[in-house]
Amino acid sequence: MKAIGFKENLDIKNKESLQDIEVSTPKANGRDILVEVKAISVNPVDFKIRKSRKPKAGEYEIIGWDAAGIVKEVGKDVSLFKVGDEVWYAGELKRQGSNAEFQLVDERIVGKKPSSLSFAEAAAMPLTSLTAWEMLFDRVQVDKDDPDKSILIVGAAGGVGSIMVQLAKQLTQLKVMGTASRDETRNWLKDLGADVVIDHSQKLSDEFKKESLSDADYVIGINATGQHFDEIVKIINPQGKFGFIDDPEVVNATSFKPKSVSIHYELMFTRSLFQTPDMLEQHHILNKVSELIDDGTLKTTKGEHFGSINAENLKRAHQLLESGKSKGKIVLEGF
Repeated sequence: MKAIGFKENLDIKNKESLQDIEVSTPKANGRDILVEVKAISVNPVDFKIRKSRKPKAGEYEIIGWDAAGIVKEVGKDVSLFKVGDEVWYAGELKRQGSNAEFQLVDERIVGKKPSSLSFAEAAAMPLTSLTAWEMLFDRVQVDKDDPDKSILIVGAAGGVGSIMVQLAKQLTQLKVMGTASRDETRNWLKDLGADVVIDHSQKLSDEFKKESLSDADYVIGINATGQHFDEIVKIINPQGKFGFIDDPEVVNATSFKPKSVSIHYELMFTRSLFQTPDMLEQHHILNKVSELIDDGTLKTTKGEHFGSINAENLKRAHQLLESGKSKGKIVLEGF
């Protein structure tokens, strides 16, 4: 089968940073399903792993954690899917990724693809939907029914923020605030339903004063958390909840002590990494999101379509993501 892989941790501008390769097609066993990958999207985790994970000697590393496709084969213990089903998923951090024609995935972290979306539109959403859903409802456990409470999503115009804004707006009574620094991304967030959009290139506390905003009950850091941390301490309510998904070098947790703010980290891969007893919950979340899309409650966060799935187009996608200037999700489709 065709795939894209790497043997060394190289700068994305290096011609060998990602390469078109041919590898054997895997076979499904146990609770695994074999999916024919129709479309993928690219996430920050892709370039982070490309830069840091050392491939085994003489072998290519195949990454990618977002896909939509068709079930081609099922393991003997599979009960949730059958051959021919259209599915979407994010996959597992330690297994072969979705940058390949075929991929093995545990059925417990796979959902039914929204029937109203194309494969490309669907591929934009699994990892970010799972991350956003788990952060809102499993980690900080927002109060869905209190219209007097508010949430601030810092760096809201990217993949995770784009779906988190929608989930918070559509499934809770919270006042939804997001941050973005360009006209294009500010308009994007307003179209997704954000009640207020402020500029994170300015001090968040100054932006709150300018907009006459009350302090936020929940603050979620999507990116540049370290850069904004001191401002977050200022604008979060006493006994508020702070969650983040990126990797700041330092988070001074004691800064939150006077306000008794709780801190929550979200990694979408935790359930599959540790085979947690509730691993099947990701199957349920993806199915819920699929239903919300098909009934018109949510819409795809697909930003740009970069063409077919090959090394050259993936390099362009990685480069744009690394620049921090992407809007929504970058998708690729077909081999």
